[in-house]
Amino acid sequence: MTAHGLFNVTRKEFTDHLTSRRFLVILALFLVISTMGLYEGIKNYNQQLESYAEQMQSLPSGDVVDRWMPEKPSILSIFFSLSSQIGSLGAILAIAMGFDLVSREKETRSLKSLLSHPVFRDEIINGKAFGGALALVFAMGAAFVIALAVLLVFSIVPGINELGAILIFGIVSVVYLFSFFAVALLMSTISNESGNALIYSLIIFFTLAMLMSTVGGTVATIMVGDPPEPPESPYPIGRVMPLPIAEGNTKVEVAEGPVITPEEQGEWKEYEEESRAYWERRMVITDAFNLASPQMNYMTISMAIVYPRMGIMSSVSSYSYGTTIDASGLSGDEVPGLFEVLGSLWKNIVALFVFPAVFFAVAYVKFMRMDVR
Repeated sequence: MTAHGLFNVTRKEFTDHLTSRRFLVILALFLVISTMGLYEGIKNYNQQLESYAEQMQSLPSGDVVDRWMPEKPSILSIFFSLSSQIGSLGAILAIAMGFDLVSREKETRSLKSLLSHPVFRDEIINGKAFGGALALVFAMGAAFVIALAVLLVFSIVPGINELGAILIFGIVSVVYLFSFFAVALLMSTISNESGNALIYSLIIFFTLAMLMSTVGGTVATIMVGDPPEPPESPYPIGRVMPLPIAEGNTKVEVAEGPVITPEEQGEWKEYEEESRAYWERRMVITDAFNLASPQMNYMTISMAIVYPRMGIMSSVSSYSYGTTIDASGLSGDEVPGLFEVLGSLWKNIVALFVFPAVFFAVAYVKFMRMDVR
């Protein structure tokens, strides 16, 4: 493989995408729907900002406990609506870009003539991938430029930290779109007809996007069974038990709620331990299935970027059912740092990057070994 040959193929593929009527139509539809979603996000953000101002005005003067301070809405919340559009329509755009890259040349028998030129096979398949990736970067760049323009129109100016989070959100979005572009490229390499490649790509998309979480929940139920049943005795509110009166005692501690015996309290403690173990086993299975879904990983990471508190909560609650979360990271004015939140979701990030790498690697090997006659 030579840099000159790879550059020429990449430039040709990138130009073909930008001049493709199909790409332009889907891109225009994607930008229009994304702009509408951003408008709704800005509307919700302004409503949350008004509610925050009213709550701040209603606070009593003097010392206020930090944990009860209202949280100021973040500009990043506006972009969560954009992530929903990218997760669905953006993936369709990526599939539309890649499902006929190789199969179309098989049908027109232009692949053989292409290989007769002084160009290596790896330059072709790598150039098609790089050209498609650049087209996806162009599409996401256009979407984010329009998004920032809409924010400025509504007099919403992001800060430096928010711009950095938006940039990371854009990078994650491009990786997600490239995942389904790699799927379509593989199906195009395997199939001899573009129609079959499109059908196979859409089947994989809907399977990973819609069925994976459902299948994971079903498999978890089959493997770990039903959750344990709670005891019939009343729940010990506050866990305060009446103390027996001993000689010389002048004080008796009063229980909160229904009075229960130590045996009943032990039953509830045992039930909570069994429930914690049950949900931990169940989460391990469901998370394994969710990690295989690029859309689930993308939505989880996007949620963590625009809502850092919820990202921390999801990462902690995945394997810590029934545990107490430090209020300093979830309440008050202290918001978890972006890299702290992303670090807690390292499995989702690794899975999001591994998925397109695996599909492209298979497409690469298949193309290199393909018999062209």
